[in-house]
Amino acid sequence: MNKIFASMRIALRALQVNRTRSALTMLGIIIGVAAVIAMVGVGAGATDRIQQQIQSMGANLIIVLPGSVSSNGVRLGSGAVASLTQDDAKAIAAECPSVSLAAPAVRGNVQIVNGNSNWATTAQGVTPDYMTIRDYTMLSGQFFTTQDVDAAAKTAVLGQTVAQNLFGISDPTGQVVIIKNVPFTVAGVLTPKGQSPTGQDQDDVILLPISTATQKVLGANKANAKAVGSLMVQASRAGTMDQAQQELTALLRERHRIQPGEDDDFTVRNLTEVYAAQESSAQVMSILLGAIASVSLIVGGIGIMNIMLVSVTERTREIGLRQAVGAKTRDILSQFLVEAVTLSLLGGIIGIVVGLTASLLISHFAQWSTKVSLLSILLAFLFSALVGVFFGYYPARKAAYMDPIEALRYE
Repeated sequence: MNKIFASMRIALRALQVNRTRSALTMLGIIIGVAAVIAMVGVGAGATDRIQQQIQSMGANLIIVLPGSVSSNGVRLGSGAVASLTQDDAKAIAAECPSVSLAAPAVRGNVQIVNGNSNWATTAQGVTPDYMTIRDYTMLSGQFFTTQDVDAAAKTAVLGQTVAQNLFGISDPTGQVVIIKNVPFTVAGVLTPKGQSPTGQDQDDVILLPISTATQKVLGANKANAKAVGSLMVQASRAGTMDQAQQELTALLRERHRIQPGEDDDFTVRNLTEVYAAQESSAQVMSILLGAIASVSLIVGGIGIMNIMLVSVTERTREIGLRQAVGAKTRDILSQFLVEAVTLSLLGGIIGIVVGLTASLLISHFAQWSTKVSLLSILLAFLFSALVGVFFGYYPARKAAYMDPIEALRYE
């Protein structure tokens, strides 16, 4: 242990003799470690952002959409027929053990007017369960009730984007807005959710009781008055998503009298699959960024090897004198290896500070979420030490096995 500390003291003294050269040698390691930490932080931030966007859609959410049908040999597009109804939602909630809630929804584009202000947005007719499924909370006011749905009450809940464009900074709760010449009382404003995974503004929406939407705003389907545009289904827990999907698929096939071998007249989208695909893409990006940044570490290691070879050449007579007074091969080897590792470790420590600073600057100026983990810092630091050992071994070995007579004769 004493020999190791002695080697470290000798190494630090040798590095202080050529401070500028030592600093330039460490620069490659500093840039490499900093780049690895910053780039891995950017990739992890992207993954975390995707997860937050998926969670903002709702907890354990499964979306059921009308499917396609064939007519005279022609396959119509998805949603071509109104194959889903409000009764389907009630049946799914009542008969699927792995489902906790199911809410029907209809939607359409509307123009909302408040005095001299107006705004084009998406109106959705829903039930109170929709709020729970989508994990909505109220910024002000309260959500409409089941009694409002039964009475087709002219009440509305605004997303924050709509509220700001119509009322500015004022609280619209209790105010009246006009939709298709029908006055609606604003029951409250939803807490903002931000963008969805597809980039849509989830706050640019107005929610109405589904009965009100179909009877007074969007209109009911002529073929089936209870037809809806989608069903929002919440699995009882995350582990039952696949089971819930299988149960509701079997139930809907039975209710729609779809024979074995026939295609479904509906489409089921499990957001877990969407998240898995996007998370995989983000992880690939993170690995790619980390790999590119690691090249800087390798370049820095090559720089250490070059400088150590120069140092061995410059100190050839010193090596010969050490060997002449009894220094063993392992002593010379450890001395130069410690110098290389010291360069790497000092560069790694400074690189960690630079990398953390770079992550904060990226997050602040680029408005991009970064997430630096302790594991990435430890791995970058450990890799910098391994670079010092790997690229410092050859120069150290060259010094250790130098012929003492030839070393003493070196000018």
